[in-house]
Amino acid sequence: MRIATPLLFGTLGELLCERAGVLNLGIEGIMTIGALVGWAAVYQGADLWTGVLLAAGIGLVFGLLHSLFTVFLGLSQHVAGIGITLLASNLAYFYYRILLPQVNTPPKITPFQPYPVPLLSKLPLVGQAVFTQTPLTYLALLLVVLVAYVLYATPLGLAVRMVGENPSAADAQGISVYGVRTGAVAVGSGLMAIAGAFLTLSAFDSFFVNLINGRGWICIALVIFASWQPFKALLGALLFAGFDAMQLRLQQEIGAAIPYQVFLMLPYILSILALTVMSRRAGYPKALMQPFRKGER
Repeated sequence: MRIATPLLFGTLGELLCERAGVLNLGIEGIMTIGALVGWAAVYQGADLWTGVLLAAGIGLVFGLLHSLFTVFLGLSQHVAGIGITLLASNLAYFYYRILLPQVNTPPKITPFQPYPVPLLSKLPLVGQAVFTQTPLTYLALLLVVLVAYVLYATPLGLAVRMVGENPSAADAQGISVYGVRTGAVAVGSGLMAIAGAFLTLSAFDSFFVNLINGRGWICIALVIFASWQPFKALLGALLFAGFDAMQLRLQQEIGAAIPYQVFLMLPYILSILALTVMSRRAGYPKALMQPFRKGER
């Protein structure tokens, strides 16, 4: 569950962006700067939830920047996303060095502590694993239900799905394609930043370079695995986390008999195999990566 939580936040964020027709390859950088901003706020005296909110805020800012390039200017979503990743990541590392110029060992904070849910945490098998987690893990699980409800049971969700499938038809119905896409990318980027903040405020207690370590790219793959559906995103995040947890156990059991790099590759190899099987039936949003220009047909 702990390994799956940042993947779940990031996957839900990317799913919202892509449902509206925008591929957000800035996820890796947004997660990085979200991790740094959340940790730095708490390190400088803010409480943990303020750190989470500030991380979400910086993610929203980079989401708006990505929307400016891709939604309003119609530029390449691939190029803009990679640019956002490079900008956000290097800004995070630069600010970290400005904040702590002479520190070699990352200072620690007091992170979120596990909160056992009364009664449920006593259940056999699942009690300790599912119901003895930090508050951000519970928030991620609630967001799965919330995102699914908004997408499939509200007019706003219908508008998001419509601009991702047929933006011209949405525009003909009076829906602001620019507004809906910008909102989806901003909110999705905020969730990506919370994914990064989880690592520094809940999973670990400090920030260090390469903390995200490719988790953003895994989230993009999990969106395809999930066929752009929130509950399948939860399944995908748990599946990859299970593979990752398994390789950690295998390293402990087998030890030095096999180079540790083999174990590090294992969850990615298994995830690629699972992605290959699931992606054949995936129905992607038809207008994904297609810029919309009002009045053009």
